[in-house]
Amino acid sequence: MLRLEKRRQPSRIWAWATPLAAVLATILFGGLLFMALGKDPVVAIRTIFYDPLFGQHAFFYRPQLLVKAAPLILIAIGLSLGFRAGIWNIGAEGQYIVGALAGAGCALAFYPMEAWFIFPLMILSGALGGFLWAMIPALLKVRFGTNEILVSLMLVYVAEQLLASMSLGLLKNPEGFGFPGSRNLQQYESAHNAELIAGTGMHWGVAFAFIMVIFAYVLLNRHILGYHIRLTGEAPRAARFAGVVPARLVIFCLGMGGALAGLAGMFEVAGPAGQVSIDFNVGYGFTAIIVAFLGRLHPVGILLAGLLMALTYIGGEIAQSNLGLPAAAIQVFQGMLLFFLLAVDVFTNYRLRFGRGVAA
Repeated sequence: MLRLEKRRQPSRIWAWATPLAAVLATILFGGLLFMALGKDPVVAIRTIFYDPLFGQHAFFYRPQLLVKAAPLILIAIGLSLGFRAGIWNIGAEGQYIVGALAGAGCALAFYPMEAWFIFPLMILSGALGGFLWAMIPALLKVRFGTNEILVSLMLVYVAEQLLASMSLGLLKNPEGFGFPGSRNLQQYESAHNAELIAGTGMHWGVAFAFIMVIFAYVLLNRHILGYHIRLTGEAPRAARFAGVVPARLVIFCLGMGGALAGLAGMFEVAGPAGQVSIDFNVGYGFTAIIVAFLGRLHPVGILLAGLLMALTYIGGEIAQSNLGLPAAAIQVFQGMLLFFLLAVDVFTNYRLRFGRGVAA
């Protein structure tokens, strides 16, 4: 008889082996998925994981690794703070959208003026937009005890409708011949999030992502607030005795998550995306949840997980182009990471036992 037996203490080995096991399981079952679609699984896996780094055109794809990873890392860092405290912000996609709208709106309000202060104002506007959007579930939870998971998730659909409205209305390019979408911010020098070092993919969003990894590490390990966050997630009752005010923690964690998601949206709309459009959001807010858990909610782990997930994005695009794999198959492949991560994570707190169980 096969049964699960709860461990007296969580296994530290399994806690760190889980991400690696999840990646290996994803590669194995992803290969079976590609085989079912009539593709060579070895070639498909190599195309996704090897070609962007060491393939024939790796010199072109490598800078894109930082471009794709930056928003994932920024959002995941913000989410991880809340997740560690048991505060579940599932609406980062909406905060990402609103941050992009706020940043782009700030830039277009000054168009066509060129000035040094426009981009810093966009950064502040993007962070503030995401923060205010996250304050809706935060204040509702603090004041009325609502479920932040449902409220933050439902607000994603509101943000998507707001994005469509802005693309067709207030932010629509008056010189765009009737097509939806804003002006191209890449052509507006004061608002363009250009590469800091040409050919590297390093822009301000990447720089902020690395800065936030360091900030989160210091906060969680060297500051009393980080101690409160960890204590609340591990022992909520003990946290209250230690003087933690739950309402303040909810506002901080959701606010920080919203601000970082808003920053990610602003850097994306001012850089790689270039404009506000109906299809601007590509699911970074949801993918960042996978990144956060794949990185074990640890800042350095999130950095590595963000780079790995960015690799699947770039490799997936190459596989679609070179091998004819459907986009849905790549999305399923990425989703497998979270599925297997959650499945294998069971062994952190439980062990498999063979034999007949002892009657209570």
